Amino acid sequence: MSAEPLPPRESMEFDVVIVGAGPAGLAAAIRLKELNAELSVVVVEKGSEVGAHILSGAVIDPTPLDQLVPGWRDDAECPLKTHVSDDHFFVMTGKTSFKVPSFLVPPMLNNHKNLIGSLGDLCRWLAPKAEALGVEIYPGFAATEVLYGEGGEVRGIATGDMGIGRDGEPKASFTRGMELHGKYTLFAEGARGSLAKQLIAKYQLDKDSEPPKFGIGLKEVWQIDPNKHKKGLVAHSFGWPLSDNIGGGSFLYHYDDNLVAVGFVVHLNYEDPYLSPFDSFQRFKTHPAISKIFEGGKRLSYGARAITEGGYQSVPRLSFPGGALIGCAAGFVNVPRIKGVHNAIGSGMLAAEHVVAALGAGRSNDELSSYEDVWRASPVGKDLFRVRNIKPLWSNFGTRVGVVLAGFEMWCSTLGFSLFGTLSHSKPDRATLNPASDHAPFPVVKPDGKLTFDRLSSVFLSNTNHEEDQPVHLKVADMALQKASEHDVYAGPSGRYCPAAVYEWVEGPDGPRFVINAQNCVHCKTCDIKDPNGNITWVPPEGGGGPNYQGM
Repeated sequence: MSAEPLPPRESMEFDVVIVGAGPAGLAAAIRLKELNAELSVVVVEKGSEVGAHILSGAVIDPTPLDQLVPGWRDDAECPLKTHVSDDHFFVMTGKTSFKVPSFLVPPMLNNHKNLIGSLGDLCRWLAPKAEALGVEIYPGFAATEVLYGEGGEVRGIATGDMGIGRDGEPKASFTRGMELHGKYTLFAEGARGSLAKQLIAKYQLDKDSEPPKFGIGLKEVWQIDPNKHKKGLVAHSFGWPLSDNIGGGSFLYHYDDNLVAVGFVVHLNYEDPYLSPFDSFQRFKTHPAISKIFEGGKRLSYGARAITEGGYQSVPRLSFPGGALIGCAAGFVNVPRIKGVHNAIGSGMLAAEHVVAALGAGRSNDELSSYEDVWRASPVGKDLFRVRNIKPLWSNFGTRVGVVLAGFEMWCSTLGFSLFGTLSHSKPDRATLNPASDHAPFPVVKPDGKLTFDRLSSVFLSNTNHEEDQPVHLKVADMALQKASEHDVYAGPSGRYCPAAVYEWVEGPDGPRFVINAQNCVHCKTCDIKDPNGNITWVPPEGGGGPNYQGM
């Protein structure tokens, strides 16, 4: 960038600044204003609109929503309308599937009091509720920097500059970012949040917790033949097309007017560098029990997102001077239930209550240690504690044995005890890959354009768009290391773990060249997690860029 100094940023003062307009951020904002209508609260959201970057299954446990917005069930505008009516688990083989008898399924996995819908649409519905209470919401502005005081405490955030060219120089459209100062700042960025990641490192919030663990979730929304639609049906599976040593599974949710959400989750602690979660998802849809559902149907949407899977053991310290982590930024997903929305809302409300108490006592920019002290005894902590061993069991024993042990553990937990204590996670997901020489490439999935698709046509359905003349937001720290390790040792797994065709190794006269198609990025953050050397860092692009998910 030019050596000429940038103009100073303008600033605005608030009582509370919230980063991210997902379920956790919006729940915190609403609860803050419910408890004290005089507070000034602002929410910044990097998506072009609220809900644009939101992706979830989603079968939603409504318990915390009943507390946040009493009477929501009577609101005709609320997008949650389909109650779960049938709930099944299947074991998949290459040609058939076996339903797990209902009496063997632990009660905590029962979905019959839950609802199916779009989490993005739920956030779009919640945002006006917050604004009606006086919350200011600014979509299209990416929080790119944490602001610190002289004592190292968080004082707010700064949004990114707009109108910076790919060469790092300001363009004619250049606009300086804004500083949003707050007495407390809540970070609700979702899984692998870029600022949360910095805060965890700065304050060593993870020094007493297990390594974070992640999965990647890929999802499509289809409109299918009405004769094949079974409104309220929820089906989960594990097994084919994943081998025993690769964790993951599928979901299939029938809801609303002939809509089906189909998705596939792959745990990112897999070892085989040739594995492609995207191709595994497409292959899954060709199973005889699955493909018939989509005959004559139309694919409407596609997206992908990293999922926090470390659970209870991996949650870092949540509070630090001047702020706190909430929602998936803290890692509150219940892995066996494939649910995080209820805990996101619950943690947002819980943090808001402690912020209001602190402000009421005349405090500001200090540590909300009371929030850290109570979350494990809250419904959020209790929900995670009883499933704390499921991910380690699955990871350590593989799918067949691990799932049986996990089922046994959940039954024991239902009865109030565990034979395993609290198990540990192993190394970080980026450290699990084997050299490519230990494996062979998978068979290619040839897309037919009807049931199976390629990455680029899928990204098109995500409505992803970035201003092309801007700095690449996927930062490679050492390109020589990328060639020597990611390419030469691991055969370029970035081109396979990325669900959006962002990365490719292109052969040229001087050898292979690492190409980053940043305009395709759907902000899933998988590269920030799975690169074997931790050599790729995802940072927010210009505000408003990325996917614009509809109905996800």
